Amino acid sequence: AVVSTQSGHYGRDLKFNKGANVYLECKFDMLHVVSMALSAAFGVWYLMKKHWLANNIFGLAFSVNGIEMISLGSVKNGCILLSLLFFYDIFWVFGTEVMVEVAKNLDAPIKVVFPMDFIEKGIFGGNFAMLGLGDIVLPGVFIALLLRYDVSKGENSNLYFYAGFAAYILGLAITIGILTIFNAAQPALLYLVPTCVGIPLLISLIKGEFNSLIAYNEETKEEEKADEKKEE
Repeated sequence: AVVSTQSGHYGRDLKFNKGANVYLECKFDMLHVVSMALSAAFGVWYLMKKHWLANNIFGLAFSVNGIEMISLGSVKNGCILLSLLFFYDIFWVFGTEVMVEVAKNLDAPIKVVFPMDFIEKGIFGGNFAMLGLGDIVLPGVFIALLLRYDVSKGENSNLYFYAGFAAYILGLAITIGILTIFNAAQPALLYLVPTCVGIPLLISLIKGEFNSLIAYNEETKEEEKADEKKEE
């Protein structure tokens, strides 16, 4: 077995081979090395300190990756899924203490946290408000689908994406407001689903595009593009 490295057009090539058989080949450049070093540093920081900033960096990274990888397929699927999760979240937060206890006691980057006493104690605050990654990823996947619908129309306008994004901010602001007023755990999807789903659908009704929006299926669009390429 031979391990070899060589410079290439891409950067560095690392190969593990035996004769003509290549068992492992890895291509990387300096950007990858720096990124890996920074990621390792954040990982060590999180494991040693469990600081909320390190937790949030990992949580947001997982959320962005989840939004990028997950596809709902169609707007109709997204509306149905979020509607079901609306009732699911209400039950598990108001009906039982399971979800709240798990969020509080599970020490892992499955949530984004922010100290409510930040103004008084800065980054060293300890009275945390929490937002589960599901409350970021699930509405985020739906908003990403709205962006793809905007692009599919070919009108050089991202109206539904911006509406969905603004609706998420509005829903999150309402959640924080209710949390502050009642000082009790709140199911974020109770406020995020009506805004993130309702506002874009309302806009589509006003513009006369409701049927087009509901019928949008990104899988069908991909198949049509593939057929067009074959014909060319």
